[in-house]
Amino acid sequence: MRHQRAGKKLGRDPAHRKALYANLAGSLIVHGRVKTTVAKAKAVRPVAEKMITLGRRGDLHARRQALGYLRSQEVVHQLFADVAPRFTDRPGGYTRIVKIGPRPGDSAPMAYLEFVDHVPRAPAVPAVAARDAEPVAAEAS
Repeated sequence: MRHQRAGKKLGRDPAHRKALYANLAGSLIVHGRVKTTVAKAKAVRPVAEKMITLGRRGDLHARRQALGYLRSQEVVHQLFADVAPRFTDRPGGYTRIVKIGPRPGDSAPMAYLEFVDHVPRAPAVPAVAARDAEPVAAEAS
């Protein structure tokens, strides 16, 4: 029994799991929202929050700690320049998990892991609907 064993294994060895966490946290920093399974989102959330806290500190040691975990200079730069300043007045709780239902292939529960200030883009209007809408607007005026 796994009594008092913190963390999820996610069917991976420790090195693969650490790489998964680093890559998902990096994708969250770059894109603002990632679509993943609920189990992975719950496992990556503390890692992402810790990276944002390092970004809020903003000193050289924090930058090197973030670089050691995320392993990408571009992601770390975006974290310290763009993402962390948005959360300077917030004492934690930078991310949220929004459950979106089962995945069609294997029915795995899926979720969005996103920043709390993330505003999703409006869905694109199909070209056919946009073309049909223009003559109606012209006739009305």
